[in-house]
Amino acid sequence: MGIVRQTNTVASTETEELGAAVALLDEASDIVLLAHINPDADALGSALALGLALHRRGARVRVSFGSPSQVPHTLRELDSHGLIVPADQVPAAPPLLVALDTSSIDRLGRLANRVAATTSAGGAVLVIDHHVGNTRFGTTNLVDDQAEATALIVLRVLDKLGVELDEPVARCLYAGLVTDTRSFRHAGAEALRVAARLVETGVRAEQLTRRLMDSHPFAWLSMLSTVLGRATLDQAAAQGLGLVHTVITAADADGLRSEEVDSVMDVLRTTQEAEVAAVIKQAGPAGAPRQQSWVVSLRAVGRLDVGAVATRLGGGGHRLAAGFTTTGLLDEVLAALRAALSQAPITP
Repeated sequence: MGIVRQTNTVASTETEELGAAVALLDEASDIVLLAHINPDADALGSALALGLALHRRGARVRVSFGSPSQVPHTLRELDSHGLIVPADQVPAAPPLLVALDTSSIDRLGRLANRVAATTSAGGAVLVIDHHVGNTRFGTTNLVDDQAEATALIVLRVLDKLGVELDEPVARCLYAGLVTDTRSFRHAGAEALRVAARLVETGVRAEQLTRRLMDSHPFAWLSMLSTVLGRATLDQAAAQGLGLVHTVITAADADGLRSEEVDSVMDVLRTTQEAEVAAVIKQAGPAGAPRQQSWVVSLRAVGRLDVGAVATRLGGGGHRLAAGFTTTGLLDEVLAALRAALSQAPITP
């Protein structure tokens, strides 16, 4: 996994978790695989890669997510065999439910109730994830918070199952890996070796990466101009390391895909004077000011632990990439964020 393990106990535990996960999948004939709400390439790519492999082994496979109602445009080509079904077609209590790249039950959105229903009916819930704050809500949990992407953990499962990698499966895994490592900026040696292995199956890396990360409609430029134009830099925030933030209103996002809106962070985080970047997105139409919902995405350059910040504010994530959802006045959201940043762990 590209890291040095601290004890043999940790390695032994991970081996046991992998064995338990593989045993469940090897015996299953009817499987539902769920990505988190607003699925990204790692969540949906991991689900589709595992689903396709299991489908070829003769299992009945359904892949889904709680919201939105449509597959994000940039991810549609990953579903080469039509495994994705709408949320309302997911069985209430499948024999085996697999949640991928999902740190807690609430991240499943409207499909969260399938977890309790499955276990109550005697089924199994397998969680495969790489988030630090994973709550291990499955009956079996395969969690490695040192893995750069859930796709890497899924590949270990596929190897253990004896699955022969081909381009459709590798394409899904590569999509998760390239996006979660920000085009391999955060990739360790093992992740880079895996990337080479995936490309060797025939994955057209440049074409796939452009579609996932570097292709936007013209209307995106206008939205980006507006949103970046209201960006604010506070160099005293985040314990003097600097915070840059902006707000995306519902009007700004109107008519644009979620991936276009989410890409604002990729530009904002390049601000060299700020350790932390925050994008505060209005969730849903404007309502009563104190009841307005906000989705806050956080990124750090390398020193401040935004995962701890998000957890303090009711969310979660990784040390350098995290987020949370909240309600209230925008000024109150910013004040709470600044307060949490002032108490966050910092790496010297």
